[in-house]
Amino acid sequence: MKIYTRRGDAGQTDLFGGDRVGKDAIRVEAYGDVDELNAALGLAAASGSDPALEDSLRSIQSALFDLGASLATPDAGHRKKAGVEGVCAADVEALEALIDRLEALLEELKTFILPGGSPSAAGFHVARTVCRRAERAVVRLASIEGESVEEVSLRYLNRLSDLLFVIARHENARQGVSDIAWVRRKD
Repeated sequence: MKIYTRRGDAGQTDLFGGDRVGKDAIRVEAYGDVDELNAALGLAAASGSDPALEDSLRSIQSALFDLGASLATPDAGHRKKAGVEGVCAADVEALEALIDRLEALLEELKTFILPGGSPSAAGFHVARTVCRRAERAVVRLASIEGESVEEVSLRYLNRLSDLLFVIARHENARQGVSDIAWVRRKD
């Protein structure tokens, strides 16, 4: 199988189910942002992150791939018929459980913090911001009349950004690097 088809050379792409749309369509933007999030998460995970989180991070990456497939399939009936699962409530619950487990190990947050610290923490902060952008794109898609987005997708992305923040803090704590406190600038 060749990697290139030339079908997208004029700025169109195929959605799962047969529709062709412009590559600038909000649906394409939404699943593209989820794909970018998956890549950012992969980079963060490869940056020396806690080996104890490897299975959880791989599971999240697989869930993001499923979410992208769901977003690339505009028709809910076609999603069901084709077995495109997306994410589910149990996936959200798994994120919440990991947040709770990691937060219990961290000092209480008493101030806003800046993205950074250790390289792996910085990577998870970048993934968090990409996650927020993906969430905004999915919210825009869901707000369009006639578009189909599973509600759990929004909850999943919202919770995932929370988790990525907590993992960034966990990475700093694990490596003995302090979170960088935000200090209000004075004029």
